[in-house]
Amino acid sequence: MSALGRSTGDEDIHAHDRALMVNRHLEARGIVDAHVLAAMAQVPREAFISEPLSEFAYEDSPLPIAAGQTISQPYIVARMIELAEIRPGDIVLEVGAGSGYAAAVMSRIASSVYAIERHEELANLAREREARLGYHNLEIICGDGTKGWPDEAPFDAIVVSAGGPKVPEALKQQLAIGGRLVIPVGRDLQQTLVRVRRTGEATFEQEDHGGVTFVPLIGEEGWGVPEQAKAETNVDAETSGFANGLQIPSTRADGLRTSLSHVMASAAEPFGDLTELTALTERFAHHRVVLLGEATHGTAEFYDARARITEMLVARHGFNVVAVEADWPDASVYDSFVRDLPGPEVPAGAFTRFPAWMWRNGQVNDFLRRLKAINETISDPDRRAGFYGLDVYSLATSISAVLGYLDDVDPQTARVARERYGCLAPFRSDPARYGRMALSRGYAVCEKPVTDTLVDMLKQRLGYLARDGNAFFNAEQNARIVVAAEQYYRMMYYGSARSWNLRDQHMFDTLERVLEHRGPDSKAVVWAHNSHIGDAEFTEMGQVRGELNIGQLARARFGDDCTLIGFGTDCGTVAAASNWDEPMEIKRVRPARNDSYEGRARDAGIDAFLLEVGPEQKDSVREALAEPMLERAIGVIYRPETELLSHYFQAELSKQFDAWIWFTQTEAVSAEPQAHPHGPDDTYPFGL
Repeated sequence: MSALGRSTGDEDIHAHDRALMVNRHLEARGIVDAHVLAAMAQVPREAFISEPLSEFAYEDSPLPIAAGQTISQPYIVARMIELAEIRPGDIVLEVGAGSGYAAAVMSRIASSVYAIERHEELANLAREREARLGYHNLEIICGDGTKGWPDEAPFDAIVVSAGGPKVPEALKQQLAIGGRLVIPVGRDLQQTLVRVRRTGEATFEQEDHGGVTFVPLIGEEGWGVPEQAKAETNVDAETSGFANGLQIPSTRADGLRTSLSHVMASAAEPFGDLTELTALTERFAHHRVVLLGEATHGTAEFYDARARITEMLVARHGFNVVAVEADWPDASVYDSFVRDLPGPEVPAGAFTRFPAWMWRNGQVNDFLRRLKAINETISDPDRRAGFYGLDVYSLATSISAVLGYLDDVDPQTARVARERYGCLAPFRSDPARYGRMALSRGYAVCEKPVTDTLVDMLKQRLGYLARDGNAFFNAEQNARIVVAAEQYYRMMYYGSARSWNLRDQHMFDTLERVLEHRGPDSKAVVWAHNSHIGDAEFTEMGQVRGELNIGQLARARFGDDCTLIGFGTDCGTVAAASNWDEPMEIKRVRPARNDSYEGRARDAGIDAFLLEVGPEQKDSVREALAEPMLERAIGVIYRPETELLSHYFQAELSKQFDAWIWFTQTEAVSAEPQAHPHGPDDTYPFGL
């Protein structure tokens, strides 16, 4: 692949990604300027970042580039250019060219663009990129941007991509009459995006357009030399490296100027051990569905807390469904253990593929043994708690399970199903390859055959149920997984939101089917990552990326009869991998950022607490905790070196959850590092 992100032919393989970016991150957030939208859809952002970060090219995030600087998030690039009102024929100046991306976008609109960058390395790289792209109406020089470019003045528009203490006078004087200057002004997280319009020879109008955060503007009319700038603006290394060009809603900008720590401390309910936590969470036991999250996929405290809460719900409140973010066939092995049922023929062993440590660890082992002991005290087998997997990844195992069932109960249907599933046979060890093939051919090769198999099974439902209702339910669910997996691996190449939404919809639909199967009085506790449990409507996932999740669907379906409980931690260790299908490592978790909910919880000074944030909490507390802030999400992959980019997203805590459980310091689950080379490709950047 070339530096421009194209194949060896003329096909632009990122054109679809850019179109999605324009639709989701720009138009959906209010960018309406047709010139800006067209230019953003044309310029290949992947050409302005390093190859290892190319997977993030069209996410709405700032990204690190050379010289410790950043390329701004697409939304703020579009927002600043729109505010600058750039039109064809304009002469434009940019200060702080960085990678050259924003200048390239402006060059697709304006007649001429001049860009100044103080880092010689960046200026040289930007020139090379513009030359390769063939953008010949763009010139980049190395110098002090606060002085402007007098030789080419006056300018119709000036865009400054760094935050200064004030609007540089030199730049104001280089504006044409009627010209627009857009610049962040202020310190650190208290910067405001300002637009200055020159109305006359000596007159200007100024407007404020919301909070932003940029690296400092260095120069004669900026913050001075770099060492002084860092001290005066209080920008830490990670902020200067990754947060540049981040738009902050005005409510958040105000909220960041005050501390949420005292709000959390005043509303928190501390606990010293898990027995005390269990007593605190029993208030939610009257709900039909209790959803328990986790901030990582490898933290012992999260597993232990969920286990103790679940045991209380099963033993004392009649919960008979434990539904987890795991594959259905593998979970059925554990289900047979805890309910003393015959073990399934497929799979032979549970959770042997990546990431094995999620469900093959000491914490889960101890929980299953305690759950089995609780079940043995329940005389009615129909009331015993089952262990069910909700996920969609088990294509090969689910096919084997369906065929095995049909071989026993209906050999003729089994022969037909085997022929139909043969469409997927070449891809069973690597289902993502089927998605790539279906995309390149332009149609869903296996969609109808696998759907027909499920339809045939449902037509024979009454006969199969008469033989063994539980066996048929298990086989039916595996057939549904094959249908969903076929769709999932096709959709993953059309953008993460479509595949994510299909996966979470499948998990929620599975939950509903299990509840129906277990009877009208059934009650469920769900274990999944915070990103699946917290209502996506009140996070960047739903508001920017168009993603839904189980928590959002559960609220819509069950209303007040469900509760969403999230988890958080500041630091410690976690079991995670560096890349998909690589061995588990015990990694050190970086202390949480100050501008995150985790940072505010840490500064509350309480080691462990329950924080109720739902309707029963005081309005003043809920309002304070509705300030949009960063929240951390660590999946099966953890990349601390790019943590802000890889693992933080914006959320509104008191709307996202009904309660939040906090542990200041946590440790990794007890599991052995293993490499399992036969797992499916990671289909979400953070492995959640």
